[in-house]
Amino acid sequence: MNALTRWDPFKEMDELQRRLTSMFGLGSPRLANGKEETMTVTQWLPLVDINEDDKEYLIKAELPDLRKEEVKVSVEGGVLTISGERKFEKEEKDKKYHRIERAYGTFTRSFSVPDDADDSKVSAEFKDGLLTVRLAKSEKARPKSIDVKVS
Repeated sequence: MNALTRWDPFKEMDELQRRLTSMFGLGSPRLANGKEETMTVTQWLPLVDINEDDKEYLIKAELPDLRKEEVKVSVEGGVLTISGERKFEKEEKDKKYHRIERAYGTFTRSFSVPDDADDSKVSAEFKDGLLTVRLAKSEKARPKSIDVKVS
């Protein structure tokens, strides 16, 4: 006697996603009460805002739960790199964890330094979980106003 099996194309897509996720080391799907949740956790990358004015480029990176000693900013070969590590708090045996969704581990964010920036004039400030990196523009790139005398 043959039994009919219903084909579910989404089941195959889920299996493909699981395989790709494990292959790239991005983390596995979360399980709740033995059932898979739709959310998966990937590697942690801090969120960054980048803007500019006439004098400089300003990069702001959100780095919650980090101390300034755990963050490194470097400029080398025309690339600005922000790196660090957010370590997992030591799990205490008397605590019962219901959910852990925040990501931990090392991170690296790299950005190309624009041609009009002076990579020798970089400053960084870290306060309240916000890293602010200032990258000055070169003197040649700054707009200059010239007074024109009319006779």
